[in-house]
Amino acid sequence: MWTHKAWLGRFVPQSLPARERLRAYAGWCTAVEGNTTFYATPARDTVATWAQQTGPDFRFVVKLPKVVTHERRLTGVETEMRAFLDAVAPLGDRAVLWTQLPGSFGPADVDVLARFLRRLPAGLRRAVEVRHPGFFTDAGATSLLEGALATAEAEWVPFDTTVFFRSPPVSEAEQESWARKPRLPRRTRALTNDPIVRYLGRDSAEETAAGWQPWTEVVAAWLREGRSPTVFVHTPDNHDAPLLARRFYEDVRALVPGLDKLPEPEPVEPATLF
Repeated sequence: MWTHKAWLGRFVPQSLPARERLRAYAGWCTAVEGNTTFYATPARDTVATWAQQTGPDFRFVVKLPKVVTHERRLTGVETEMRAFLDAVAPLGDRAVLWTQLPGSFGPADVDVLARFLRRLPAGLRRAVEVRHPGFFTDAGATSLLEGALATAEAEWVPFDTTVFFRSPPVSEAEQESWARKPRLPRRTRALTNDPIVRYLGRDSAEETAAGWQPWTEVVAAWLREGRSPTVFVHTPDNHDAPLLARRFYEDVRALVPGLDKLPEPEPVEPATLF
């Protein structure tokens, strides 16, 4: 996500080579979603440069490859997982293995998920995002999944789209997201010390900020309990995502005054003609 075109010249210097843009992004935010890993396992040397561009507290939530989660549905993936784990090894304990499952992966598949999680190396943080409605609407299915995740010390990642779907889309980006994003209830229960939240607002910054207010209370409560949450703020176009993420952080700081300030990002040089 650190090479988003709309961020060049705003959050990331235009002159900075693509391979170095993570360093600039890390001046704005302290965590990143590794979406590109879903489509292809990166080279280990590439991942090593990610580690070098970020500080020791920066978090990488790296999505497992599509062949593992969607094509083979966590079965018969030993070779692919060995390659993936070797590739992300330079991130060390800053990495969270993010298993995002398709909407067709339902309660009947929990045993498959449990076996897969048990085979992951000890000491690696892991998180699971499910999209089958049954996990949210059926108490038995909820309990079944929570039990499997708790046994594996894995977090349940909510993808909160409730604010986004409150009213019809008003832009091209919102229309595209309207057709692609899941419509699921908001879930606010943490299972581990490291909860992760993915929140989707609107292209309007004010609507987005108004919609995340319930999360500021939840995240503040987690912090008071001694947990260490990670929150990703999205909008359909993501044009202002780094600014919005920092605004969310400040809203939480207003509730937890002892929370450290975010570092100030380095200034981005203004665009020039030459």
